[in-house]
Amino acid sequence: MKGKLTVLMITAFVDMLGLAMVIPLLPFYATKLGASASMVGVLIAAFSIAQLASAPLWGRFSDRYGRRPALLAGLLISAVAYVIFAYASTLWLLLLCRVVQGLGGGTIGVVQAYVADASDPKDRAKSLGWLSAATSLGAVVGPAIGSALIHWGRHAPGIASAIFCVLVSIFAWTYLRESRVDTPVTSEHGVVHQTSASAVWSVIARPKEPAQRMIWVYAIAIGAFYGTVPTLPLILMHRLPITEANVGYFVMYLGGMGVFVRGGLLGRMIEWLGEARLTRLGLVLLALGLALVAAVHSYLTLLLALTLMPLGTAFVFPCVTATLSRVVPNRHRGLYMGVQHTFGGMSRVVFPLGAGIAMDHLGLGFPFVLAGVLVLATLPLTASMEDYAAGRIPSVTKVG
Repeated sequence: MKGKLTVLMITAFVDMLGLAMVIPLLPFYATKLGASASMVGVLIAAFSIAQLASAPLWGRFSDRYGRRPALLAGLLISAVAYVIFAYASTLWLLLLCRVVQGLGGGTIGVVQAYVADASDPKDRAKSLGWLSAATSLGAVVGPAIGSALIHWGRHAPGIASAIFCVLVSIFAWTYLRESRVDTPVTSEHGVVHQTSASAVWSVIARPKEPAQRMIWVYAIAIGAFYGTVPTLPLILMHRLPITEANVGYFVMYLGGMGVFVRGGLLGRMIEWLGEARLTRLGLVLLALGLALVAAVHSYLTLLLALTLMPLGTAFVFPCVTATLSRVVPNRHRGLYMGVQHTFGGMSRVVFPLGAGIAMDHLGLGFPFVLAGVLVLATLPLTASMEDYAAGRIPSVTKVG
């Protein structure tokens, strides 16, 4: 397991490095091309629209043909997107770049399914935490590199990101081995579905079942964070002396906190509080951090908000995803991980679109307060989550 996870962590790190190099630059590029805050929201949401459409298909593909080919294809598609970003001279080309990025990024559920395949149920949250630490480290280094490369020209960050994607795809082709094996079902909770459409529909039609509840918690939390935080530069450029040349360093701190928590603190917190209580604590911290963004007028307030938010996400996402991996059958793990990211993608469409419109009409801080309230509203969905912890899954079979 350690060898496979190490290779996957390196792959995920470099993949995120490329993405993080260009994401903080997007609002600056877009506004220079005449985009409003609403249009910036559209550009941010476009990634998630493409991701949500492709994630279940990638999941089904990986369940049938293997995780490895799906991951390699996603990396190469992402490389194409970064080349488009490098030479985008219109808002339409920026939009196309984001759509192609989303298609490549639809494999995130496959990555998580890979980790779930290769780890014991009791260690999955920790393993997913280490994977998240690797991606967070990419998010730490990437923004600073992106801002530094601006001095070499506008095209440099996009071209460098594309090169990173090609190099890591070669690395993964050489060293990453297939993880999926036919193993017994570890849990029989929820309804087993054979198609992407039926699995997606089950989240809407059966929202009270264990897997579906975990997907809703994940979707709202990830939308609140990743759907609103990319609009943070629109606040910072108005309230603090922050530009495209230094914004990457603030995003670097945000990612650095995620690395610290996932790599050094998450395992101990799981042992101390358990996955269920840690999820609830994470939701509260995330909500507070989001709401605090609305009050940012100083570096101290910004620092506190940028500390609380990654603490919250580092606690919530690995625990929720590990729980989901246990309450669905192994043979449909890739599918349901993809479905989780489809709903996460829907949320990441709604949040940035709403955030952009709200910033134009209700104030720059309003979307962050609302996002915090919605995160708190997911707390009731974690009821009975303790029953799905490793080794405590009731033997209830419900097949449809």
